[in-house]
Amino acid sequence: MHLLYLVFGNAAPNHFQAVFSMLSFLRQPEQFDGITVVTDAPEFYRHMADHVTVLPIAAATLQEWRGEFDFFWRIKIKALEYVHQHQPGSAILYLDTDTFLHGSLATIRAQLEAGTALMHEPEGALSQLASKTEQRMWQQVRQHSFGGVAMRKDHQMWNAGVVGIPAGRAAAAIALALRICDDLSRQGVTPRLIEQFALSVALAETGPLAAAAPQIGHYWSTKTEWNAAISAFLLESYLCQRTVAEEVAALARFDYHALPVKHRVRSTRGRLEKLMGRLFPPREVSYIE
Repeated sequence: MHLLYLVFGNAAPNHFQAVFSMLSFLRQPEQFDGITVVTDAPEFYRHMADHVTVLPIAAATLQEWRGEFDFFWRIKIKALEYVHQHQPGSAILYLDTDTFLHGSLATIRAQLEAGTALMHEPEGALSQLASKTEQRMWQQVRQHSFGGVAMRKDHQMWNAGVVGIPAGRAAAAIALALRICDDLSRQGVTPRLIEQFALSVALAETGPLAAAAPQIGHYWSTKTEWNAAISAFLLESYLCQRTVAEEVAALARFDYHALPVKHRVRSTRGRLEKLMGRLFPPREVSYIE
């Protein structure tokens, strides 16, 4: 089993999330054969050099991976394809940066070796999801075929923060996901969740698909709280000049249960907070002259 991360740009939180996630998996190193991080900022991973293969990605390659329709997140599927081509005998476990291992990686590995693909968790049938984006997508895809797959009411949208593909299914599943993704773009389907839905359908169509959530946390909606905790952990590592092995050992004291991994906040709250910021801006702001 080979782990894969994609991290782009210079926003430090994305990179320290990735490092923290990698450290959590390094607590069970016997369960995987390597970690690849595809990034345009390889300098952020020097500390991890003995544990991670860094694939610096050129702008031209990124543009090629975006494809004919210039869809950015198509690169996730292309990165899966790249790793499979270079590790054809290994299952692939793609991970968003805002993930961490809290359970048994042996269980994940056993599922993949048994031929079961993984995504983080099911969000529900696209036809039944409530957001405006998802409702619009369903109206656009219903009664159509994409990548040769006729869309059904029971096709699920899965969270793509984790994507695990068994070695024996990888070539067919990835090729199908690319065809579905490109057909969705070709037909002008709302793009925000295209690669997520393409992977969801492709993995479900090519064999069994299960949830990785019992073993892997994904704090996509609570990043503020997790970023603060991770920053404190890595700052302590820096001040104490910990080695990677010492950081992995220190994670034994990290309380993964202290922070929520999910919460829902109404969009109205965000609009009100922005309005309050405009109505009551900070006063007596000063700078060093």
